Amino acid sequence: MEGLPGVGAVKSKRVPRAIREQQMLDAAVLTFARRGYRTASMDEIAELAGVSKPLVYLYLNSKEELFSAVIRREAAALVAAVTAAVEPAATADRQLWSGLQGFFAHTAENPEGWAVLHHQARTHGEPFAREVAALRADIVAFVTEVIGMAAKEAGCVGELADREVAGLAHALVGAAESLAEWANARTDEGPSGEREHPTARDAAATMMNFAWAGLGSLMGGQRWTPGGLAGREGRSAPMGEREGTR
Repeated sequence: MEGLPGVGAVKSKRVPRAIREQQMLDAAVLTFARRGYRTASMDEIAELAGVSKPLVYLYLNSKEELFSAVIRREAAALVAAVTAAVEPAATADRQLWSGLQGFFAHTAENPEGWAVLHHQARTHGEPFAREVAALRADIVAFVTEVIGMAAKEAGCVGELADREVAGLAHALVGAAESLAEWANARTDEGPSGEREHPTARDAAATMMNFAWAGLGSLMGGQRWTPGGLAGREGRSAPMGEREGTR
């Protein structure tokens, strides 16, 4: 199996523990993403990292603890990427837009890490699922804050109950996770005929068009009802008869 970059050059040298651990975690991310948690072997991880299996056990104790360490590292990296991308002083929609670009850029650049978080960790129960739930809670909290800010900017604070804001945040995060999976799996033909994934900007724009356009109507006092759209005055109108859409 092809090793990680630079491993061969340092295999026979004394490497600081922190660097060696990162090499092991890098190898573990690739192996868990490709093989799955149950099928992945410590032998394979050690070989890919360019170390002995006893050294992996010495540093990381067990396969379960290694997997937990991978989840914590990848989750922290994702949260850091989204946080760094957000424009803190911007309007709510700009904050969400920049955060989404950071999210989609990171998941595209780290598809194996995203696969471990989005698929492997969720399917093997505790304690792994709990680690991912904590990550998701951080992101949902950010989106909840953004939606609350948008409501304040639109002057409709109080019209959106806390429960509804939380539900909207969970729905938006779930849609973004699904879109990231789709974007990583999909390839489109580029201008030169090469196959390429949708860009982070394209994915973020899709998400904004899907979610924020609807939130914009909600912030404007228009809600969907089985009979059409109801405005702040209780007026109900068929979808095609909204102002500016005839």
